[in-house]
Amino acid sequence: MLALGMAWLVPLAWVVWTAFRPKGAALGSGWTWEWTLDNFASVWHTAPFAQYYLNTLLITSGVLTVQLVSLTLAAYAFARVRFFGRDTLFMLFLVQIMVPPDVLIFSNYRVLQELGLLDTKLGIMLPYFASAFGIFLLRQSFKQLPRELDEAARVEGCSRLRALWQIYVPLSRPVYVSFAIVSVSYHWNNFLWPLIVTNSADNRPLTVGLALFAKSTESGGQWAEVSAATLLVAAPMMLGFLLFQRQFVSSFMHSGIKG
Repeated sequence: MLALGMAWLVPLAWVVWTAFRPKGAALGSGWTWEWTLDNFASVWHTAPFAQYYLNTLLITSGVLTVQLVSLTLAAYAFARVRFFGRDTLFMLFLVQIMVPPDVLIFSNYRVLQELGLLDTKLGIMLPYFASAFGIFLLRQSFKQLPRELDEAARVEGCSRLRALWQIYVPLSRPVYVSFAIVSVSYHWNNFLWPLIVTNSADNRPLTVGLALFAKSTESGGQWAEVSAATLLVAAPMMLGFLLFQRQFVSSFMHSGIKG
């Protein structure tokens, strides 16, 4: 495991080292202790990375907010509400997990085109407002909670929605944390779908902005600037993992995934 970890760290260490090196010394064979922040300043002013950051934050937070509401309601219905065809409908949701998102790119693009949502933040977010994985994960957690909680809530005069928000949601907090980690990391790094949907810097996320910057003539062959831009994109996720590593591991251990 240590050997695999070291192998994974080699390209990351090279990117960090190159990002802080002067342009002339970035690919030089000599060893010097020179370092600079000019690469980051140049990247920040050459491309609209501030706008890319804002777009990415809006997309990831917007998708996660809608997902938490939709998967909570759907998971509760599949776990506690009896209705005709419930098991069949749930199996159809599980089938969606086996379908790679890239397979649906063309059909999703046609739908957005008809709705006039191309090159919009809403267009990037819309296909991900529902998550079959999240529904499955939360349904398993809801089913593990004792039904006596429902009976006690009804005796106290609670409606289904009140019992859901005051009993089920607080008791399933580790599952929500686990899903939030997966959702934020996926949509922060998502590249292909935003690349196809967006055409302007006003709606591009960081991943697409980084790819266009790396291919631009302004940064061609300037590995110090490309490394600095890469570090700008990856740093928030790496910093979040380092700060909340224990919470990440604990949330997955207690999320009920094994159920």
